[in-house]
Amino acid sequence: MHDHTVAVVGASGYSGLELTRLAARHPELRLVSLFSDRWAGEAAGDRLPLPAPASSLRYSALADAAGLQAEIAFLATPAEVSLELAPKLLARGVRVVDLSGAFRLEDGGLYPRWYGFAHGAPAELADARYGLPELERARLRGARLVSNPGCYATATALALAPLVKSGLVEADGIAVAAMSGVSGAGRKASEDYSFCEVDEDLRAYRLGRHQHVPEIEQTVRRFAGRCGPISFVPHLVPLRRGILATCSLRLARGAAAADLAAAWGRAYAGEPFVRLLPPEKVAVKDVVRTNRAHLGLAVDERAGMAVAVSAIDNLVKGAAGQAVQALDAAMGWDEALGLDLLGG
Repeated sequence: MHDHTVAVVGASGYSGLELTRLAARHPELRLVSLFSDRWAGEAAGDRLPLPAPASSLRYSALADAAGLQAEIAFLATPAEVSLELAPKLLARGVRVVDLSGAFRLEDGGLYPRWYGFAHGAPAELADARYGLPELERARLRGARLVSNPGCYATATALALAPLVKSGLVEADGIAVAAMSGVSGAGRKASEDYSFCEVDEDLRAYRLGRHQHVPEIEQTVRRFAGRCGPISFVPHLVPLRRGILATCSLRLARGAAAADLAAAWGRAYAGEPFVRLLPPEKVAVKDVVRTNRAHLGLAVDERAGMAVAVSAIDNLVKGAAGQAVQALDAAMGWDEALGLDLLGG
């Protein structure tokens, strides 16, 4: 055990902190290096309660990450940083799991609109495998570059994809209202995300232009074979962590609640991290600090709508935990490895 060396780049951000904890305790991984400008020179054990020998590691500057000595690298870095760093690591034979959006969209031409930069690594983009095992497991085995899904995209695509594939709902006219805790904005100093600004408040943001929109549509389309434009409205809520997504879909003629539930049941039978519940039982508090996704479904016959509710922890199933699960899948390991002890 502990045969595979691993590095975490961007280790002082919220996702990087979660990755560090998970990698240090994963039975097949040996954490050998951590990169953070914020904590460069400090011992990891002074920042996190880590077991030895990980606790004695010292953080290195991000500028040194291109020369990291490890078999696997988790990149918890902004998309522009990952776009520059990942090709260098791949060229040296390092397996990369990237938590940014740098390699999520198949069409490189979408990046200027949704991410604000031109994509300069078309070969790596073509080789990237999307790390949502429940929907794209077959493509992950042996992947050298795993593109970890966005947090909103994870919660939403898990709810939508099997329903759209079933044909029991329409592929057009899907509307999603999703709410995220403040950690989804990253670990940065900003007046907008300070306690006094966020507490006792609720706000929508980036309407019609959130970068996860094309990712959600792409993921549903690949799994279901179809997906129209999705109306996606994200909201910031005064929680540290967690996402709740409410997805409204038009029912196809003759569709029944039991049939929709059966479509979810077929898609997620045997999945270790997906739990199907009554919709009123889907709650953020039950998934926080776990790699679970809780899904609930209701049918509003009067309105002719299906309503799918999804809850995840944005830092675990929406980021670090999913990255570990996707690595497990890529390596051919049990996908619960390193994640089975996480509890709410």
